[in-house]
Amino acid sequence: MDPAGHPLPVTILTGFLGAGKTTLLNHILTNQQGVKTAVLVNEFGEIGIDNDLIVATGDDMVELSNGCICCTINGELLDAVYRLLERPEKLDYLVVETTGLADPLPVAMTFLGSDLRDLTRLDSIITLVDAENFSEELLEGEVARAQIVYGDMILLNKCDLVSEERLQELERQLRAIKTEARILRCVKGEVPLPLLLSVGLFETDRVAAEQQHDDCDHDHGHCVHEEGEPHGHHDHGHAHHGHDHAHHDHGHHDHGEHPDHQAIEGFTSLSFSSEGPFALRKFQNFLDNQLPAAVFRAKGILWFNESERRHVFHLAGKRFSLDDTDWSGPRKNQLVLIGKGLDHARLRQQLQACVSRDAGKGFG
Repeated sequence: MDPAGHPLPVTILTGFLGAGKTTLLNHILTNQQGVKTAVLVNEFGEIGIDNDLIVATGDDMVELSNGCICCTINGELLDAVYRLLERPEKLDYLVVETTGLADPLPVAMTFLGSDLRDLTRLDSIITLVDAENFSEELLEGEVARAQIVYGDMILLNKCDLVSEERLQELERQLRAIKTEARILRCVKGEVPLPLLLSVGLFETDRVAAEQQHDDCDHDHGHCVHEEGEPHGHHDHGHAHHGHDHAHHDHGHHDHGEHPDHQAIEGFTSLSFSSEGPFALRKFQNFLDNQLPAAVFRAKGILWFNESERRHVFHLAGKRFSLDDTDWSGPRKNQLVLIGKGLDHARLRQQLQACVSRDAGKGFG
């Protein structure tokens, strides 16, 4: 693997015992189409991998015919990740399962504070909550609270087993711990994969883009990332190095009367573009104070009046990363938001208000 290129996006999956992590991991492993995902687990035995998909097994690794890999951590997490990174076949995505009794923060710090910082990009921390068995007693424990607090998205699972009143009460309890929690209801961990793994929106866009190249909105450009972000207090990911391939927006436009309204299992995407740069403070205010909780994912190529750089933007829950690179074509803003029940007109108005009135006075 080229250490300077293609940082691997990582999702950390956390949640208490019985919440449904294993079912969700199996869902991820078997529902990939052209996307090579590695799943790092603590125990193989619990995951009912479809035998028809298995092409090879080893002491600590199972390879599937769809290109996915299931691997046991089997000791140090860092060692397991390096084993995957050193494989000749390039991976598109990494999902790491924590034990049900674990605080996800130390796992996240493995990716943020080690040599992996330049090889991987922490995309999101997803917390799975059992709607049937979750209790206030659990929330009294530090680990359960940490799983909620550090989760970028909370999947409220087993929603078919409880009443609407129970679900609303659970959501109230969760929001008492994390005010702006992005909560997704689901049954048997079945959540649209673009909301979990950025499939079709982020790094893995190039896979389907090769098939749909002629009918997608896309942006070709080289992104050789450098350290540095113009943000202070906001909860975000980290900048990283060397990520040299094209980004594409596709698969979520129906090119009909409302090209950005096509639903992904009830979720819609909104595409926004502007020929003028954003004012950095206005966009920061949009992220901090206006972005609705119903937005779970976002991606963009951003141009700020205060910067001469091209900024690649990723958002999962409230976590975002903003990485600079050089412009290779005309400067403009391109942004895609995905969520449920979005007020498209209001969001467009808010984003339009971020466009700088002082264009040309800065670097832009």
